[in-house]
Amino acid sequence: MDSVQTTKPGVQISKTQLEQFETLGYTIVPDAIDPLTLQILREECAYFVGYIDGSMKARGRETYGITHRGKRYFISNRYRQSSRMADFLYSKLMADVTTAFLGQDVYLFNEQWVVKGPEQGMKFGWHQDSGYVNTLDPGNTHAPYLTCWCALDDMTQANGTIYVLPHDRVGTHNKVLPHVRESGSNDLIGYTGDDPGELIEVTAGSIAVFSSTSLHRSTANNTPLQRRAYLAQYSKEPIAHSDGSMWSQAVPFVKAGKRIYDADLDDGSRWVREGVTKSET
Repeated sequence: MDSVQTTKPGVQISKTQLEQFETLGYTIVPDAIDPLTLQILREECAYFVGYIDGSMKARGRETYGITHRGKRYFISNRYRQSSRMADFLYSKLMADVTTAFLGQDVYLFNEQWVVKGPEQGMKFGWHQDSGYVNTLDPGNTHAPYLTCWCALDDMTQANGTIYVLPHDRVGTHNKVLPHVRESGSNDLIGYTGDDPGELIEVTAGSIAVFSSTSLHRSTANNTPLQRRAYLAQYSKEPIAHSDGSMWSQAVPFVKAGKRIYDADLDDGSRWVREGVTKSET
């Protein structure tokens, strides 16, 4: 199988994008992912969705956590099962993006596919990514981490793109709100107000970058095609449980501004909380 060979050497994050991220909690890096890499990500996505869907069907399960078979899939931390995904996660492109917003030290915290099925792809309620950490581990005081929401399709209101609530409209700059579990969907909900948020419509290959304290949601997919996104989440320091144990993983990526990821050391036995790399179904 081909490895990821990006035709774009990286990106330059502008002062305007940095200011928008600091003030609003999000920004857009348009058309950041080159066509070859985008195709590889789509192929990898198809494999993992097919694997999880088949596994759930074989076990007679329609729901697993916030995954609902045929409707939406959340598939986390599978890149070590691929010969190509690490090339993207630890690329110069992702180093350029993450260091611009996190600083000169970067760790991979989490990565996951988020896919909505055609015509019946479910909505996803208002939440902060850090809300999932703090709800499962009350009292956790981690620094906000970075979500890079990579669009594998053109993202529109019709196919269930995301909406983001700017920090300055809801007071979420470096603040995690209480979240409650929604019956039926299993979503954690962190906001029930009337503000609809800002619609994020982007072309395939664009990256929406937002803070883990930014409230966001997505609508249902009403189109005949899947809506596919890949989330790569990075932190400026290892994120730990309040008891000191590792939360998810903290794979060294950038140190003092230089990429230091070593694939030979990344076998899942270090930098990873026990169980993170095991099957979810």
